[in-house]
Amino acid sequence: MLQIDRWKRILILGICLLGLLYAMPNAFYTRVEAHNDANARIEATGVTTPELQAAAEGWPNWLPSSLVNLGLDLRGGAHLLAEVQVEQVYKSRVDALWPELRRALAAERETVGAIRRVEAPEGVLAIEIGNPDQMARALDIARGFSTPVTTLTGAGQQSLAIASDGAVMRIQLSDAEKAMTDDRTIQQSLEIIRRRVDEVGTREPTIMRQGEDRILIQVPGIGSADELKALIGTTAQLTFNPVLGSTSDPEAAPGVGQIIAPSLDNPGLFYILEDSPVVTGDDLVDAMPGTDENGQPSVNFRFNPTGARAFGAYTSANIGQPFAIVLDNEVISAPVIRSAITTGSGQISGSMNFEQASQLAILLRAGALPAELTFLEERTIGPELGQDSIDAGKVAATVGFLAVIVLVIMSYGIFGVFASVALAVNMAILFALLSVIGATLTLPGIAGIVLTIGMAVDANVLVFERIREELRTAKGPARAIELGYEKAMSAIVDANITTLIVAAILFVLGSGPVKGFAVTLSLGIITSVFTALFVTRLLTIMWFERARPKTIEV
Repeated sequence: MLQIDRWKRILILGICLLGLLYAMPNAFYTRVEAHNDANARIEATGVTTPELQAAAEGWPNWLPSSLVNLGLDLRGGAHLLAEVQVEQVYKSRVDALWPELRRALAAERETVGAIRRVEAPEGVLAIEIGNPDQMARALDIARGFSTPVTTLTGAGQQSLAIASDGAVMRIQLSDAEKAMTDDRTIQQSLEIIRRRVDEVGTREPTIMRQGEDRILIQVPGIGSADELKALIGTTAQLTFNPVLGSTSDPEAAPGVGQIIAPSLDNPGLFYILEDSPVVTGDDLVDAMPGTDENGQPSVNFRFNPTGARAFGAYTSANIGQPFAIVLDNEVISAPVIRSAITTGSGQISGSMNFEQASQLAILLRAGALPAELTFLEERTIGPELGQDSIDAGKVAATVGFLAVIVLVIMSYGIFGVFASVALAVNMAILFALLSVIGATLTLPGIAGIVLTIGMAVDANVLVFERIREELRTAKGPARAIELGYEKAMSAIVDANITTLIVAAILFVLGSGPVKGFAVTLSLGIITSVFTALFVTRLLTIMWFERARPKTIEV
């Protein structure tokens, strides 16, 4: 009998209405996007301005606000190709070794004599010992800081290459350790860049490794490459260094193991610092914008247990001495230690506004880039180019949609009208799914949508042709419609499953735009089968129950 249970009808109509509801925000894209960005900014910073409040109120909170993300080719954005300066990591690794090695050699002062660090190329630690005839003992102590390389290609090698030249011992990373460090540095840079870009509300960035030491960064919706560089190009290397003195001469030559850093609060003042920090930003577990005791913008931070112990031990032993909070080789502040700080938390305040405090907190939470980035290629894709692509895609989809509707109505009459309504519902549900999962729509994705239009009608054509065949056997119209859907179902499912398998292969093996095409095609297959087998059938049955035709023409 040609019928559908009431609960099934309610379920089908409910799915269609939900699809229309969740697809609706895309019809008000600019307003909803401003609403989402304003809410995200208010939640991240805790600061509400009239502009942010107006944008947040531009779309009701009780309505869905998920959008289909537009890719770089549709929306415009920024494209960067960055090179990671991995050699800087060699230097920081060797510099970090010096304090511990100095203590170990000082414990053997009676044997090796006085020790001091001497000038050497970057990435090389050169130590002069007072008793050259005891160099073998000094080398043994240094080898105690070397560890086996754990990679397959570096099996059997040590992390440090140690050699001597007269009274000078030279230490640097071994080739195997450098190779492992390079790979780790690139992977860490990728993850930190991804966290920084994602946390400020940009949409679906493409961040991937290219070659040995390069990273490709593409972010839709960014106004310019400079804006993206300002975010990504900041190393955000936070350190806490002992202060040895100050000077007004920027050309002053620091001693071995020392650096000169300018003050942000006092232009023209330069601090002489120990190169080896007491604690680094790697020991931070959290950073949030806030205000200091004067109500001025600040950043509150918290150390992990290791950093808290090191910071507490240093402040306990240096009460009355200044120490510097250094961000990217600039001294934010240099307070004097009044008492031991053992709580593991602190505050950064100074010359910053609320926006800068929020940005600094984001950078510190994301972590410091392990090495500086050099931008080899930068390109901005203007919104007008993206708009041209959107317009072209709209024209293609609209022409395809209208042409299919005209053809199917001319071919199948009232049944073609049902198929056309189901096709519109199909598009709404497809956009609803893309919005909910946060998919990115690119030009190949639009091609997948256009292909979905054709496939959706194809399923209806199979059903209508089967109904025609059943009508030729002199069965009644109700029985012909019922058998048409039953016999066409296996063909529809088989055809769409094979296409779904191809789409899955494209998704797994493809990348970038190919993945976007595979996603829209896969979701389009699912929505097409649903609308062809359920929505069109429901419309047909509802019409048949009202009209009760004695004969039908398909």
